[in-house]
Amino acid sequence: MSAVERPVGLVPARSCPPVRPLRPTPREHRDPGQWVTLTGCRKVLMVVHTEVYGQRLRDLLPLVESDLRIQVAFTIAPHAFNGGAIRSLPAGGTTVIPWEEAVRTEFDLALAAGSQGMEQVRAPLIRLPHGIGHMKLSRAADGPDGAPRTVGGLGRKYLMRDGRVVPRSIVLAHREDLAELGRWCPEALPAAEVVGDASHDRLAASLPLREHYRRAMGLRPGQRLLLVSSTWGTGSSFNRLDALLPRLLAELPREEYRIALLVHPNVWSGHGRWQVHAWLEAFRRRGIAIVPPEADWRAALIASDWLIGDHGSVTLYATMTRARILLARFPEADVNPLSPGAELARTAPALSPAHPVTEQLAYADAEYPAAEYARIAARISSEPGQFNQRMRGVLYRMLGLGQPAFAPATRPLPLPAPLDPAPSADPWGADGTEISA
Repeated sequence: MSAVERPVGLVPARSCPPVRPLRPTPREHRDPGQWVTLTGCRKVLMVVHTEVYGQRLRDLLPLVESDLRIQVAFTIAPHAFNGGAIRSLPAGGTTVIPWEEAVRTEFDLALAAGSQGMEQVRAPLIRLPHGIGHMKLSRAADGPDGAPRTVGGLGRKYLMRDGRVVPRSIVLAHREDLAELGRWCPEALPAAEVVGDASHDRLAASLPLREHYRRAMGLRPGQRLLLVSSTWGTGSSFNRLDALLPRLLAELPREEYRIALLVHPNVWSGHGRWQVHAWLEAFRRRGIAIVPPEADWRAALIASDWLIGDHGSVTLYATMTRARILLARFPEADVNPLSPGAELARTAPALSPAHPVTEQLAYADAEYPAAEYARIAARISSEPGQFNQRMRGVLYRMLGLGQPAFAPATRPLPLPAPLDPAPSADPWGADGTEISA
């Protein structure tokens, strides 16, 4: 997420203009033989449930770009947090098919990082992980009374409908995930394929650009960046920001430290963009930069000196970077005890309410457990650097096409926008109403 000089291939990240779903076109006006220029394309449907899921799917787009044999369309699937899903779609005239039409249309392949409604899609389905390390357990409310909580994304309720496995292919990041899948949904093991993790590979490719990212974010030489990250839900750090952020502002000298806040997109979607802005406005006015939910968080993580996190994916990815980790919250009961996230919680120092923040930051720096973090980071992907090659192989095999005659490159992350405590756009409209995303 950050850089100032522009290495070859890097361009500044830009905020995407809103993409509106297309209104259904009468079928008599959609005759491909009459209106379409390229015919005979394999039709791929990307099913976006939430903003986070959409961000995951966007890492697949470079694998099929420039291939005139493939046409990609998008749809927004039903989900409690799909309010921000539209922001995750690529800008520039994306074809968005209404869900009701998408489930009536035949496609050659469908891609999704979620489960809801996928049994309705008329296409072979590739199911991707929507997070890292299959860390979180399913909510107790999602199952019958007394039923064990499964690992999120790997239980039968996520992968099976009416006694059958819905996805044709279930791609996993690490060979360890096969054991978890066999524990919670053994019927799905024949569909499982280990391909690696896209965010792992892009972070690794971008680590050498750390100073570029820092300058792009507006950090001065010698200034330190503290990134506060919160996942969503009752066990997240967001529930305690009203205690944590004032403390950081009071104890950290502003000329030496920049503080940035990264909030999970589900919080923005679940509570509404206006409401989250309203809750954070007093902190923003005092100098805390609010990272918008549509921004790519990965470059900001690379640029950070410290991360105060919880049991979200960002905290686990931080083991790959130079950021010193402190845990503000870690709800052990909600975390898969066999996950790399649980191992991280047993390794990273916990933020103490009784000691000065500067002393704790110095402690995290001096006692940085490099070897332990490297071991934990190795559990993110068992195929480091191989995601694009392996994932493209799955895509083209299921499409029945030969792969393009070149190796897919892992691109570095784009330059981020500068950190600015002022919002890039007024979240309130002229009439006092929220501007829709």
